[in-house]
Amino acid sequence: MGAIKNGAIGSAVVFSVISVLSAGSAFAETPISTASDSPVAIGTAPPAEPEESDLIEVSDPESEPTFKPEKPPIDTPDGVYCSPKNVYKPKTKGTTYHVGVGPTNANYNGTSRVARSTFTSEVTGEVGVSVTAGLSGSVGAMVAEIEAKYDVELSLKMTAKLGNSIAVDTPPKRTTNGRYGVYRLKNTGVSYRLYSNCKTSESKTITSYTPIKVGWTLWES
Repeated sequence: MGAIKNGAIGSAVVFSVISVLSAGSAFAETPISTASDSPVAIGTAPPAEPEESDLIEVSDPESEPTFKPEKPPIDTPDGVYCSPKNVYKPKTKGTTYHVGVGPTNANYNGTSRVARSTFTSEVTGEVGVSVTAGLSGSVGAMVAEIEAKYDVELSLKMTAKLGNSIAVDTPPKRTTNGRYGVYRLKNTGVSYRLYSNCKTSESKTITSYTPIKVGWTLWES
């Protein structure tokens, strides 16, 4: 049997490749994974990247501008009054996007048989929320609204830790690519400020990416 050719191997990931006896054989080897990980499908292309060019990585999710409550004008004592506040309303739940922690790695199977490739993460990194410009309230409040509307559990920050492994089949003459990191849920909503006279500021469309789970993204080439 010919030797398996190794592709680019970054310092952050250790590979072990075990040739199987036949293409149709079952595998007893079980991938090691953390509780936060879930199985991922092997794609045929690298994962999509966000299209927005004005995304801001949020350093303090709970920060929020301070607005002093206003009283109705004294010349209209019977005028309507609203308590000033920032408002965010989720509108569209998107798909998930993967943010890598450490480099993307690849392994090429140069044999005529299926091979088993194991990837083990040796990098720890933290991923937070990204949001487009114009959010009038805090990121924490925005995330709470998204969770409530779609009944999902999100986090302001998630950590992809070292020591996580996954084992996959690499077909003959194919390359398996693997990247460990954090999946973030895309959401589009509107943000505005409610004033004391019950009028609102101009609504701004806000796109956000919020951590939802830790795991691998895999694809063949």
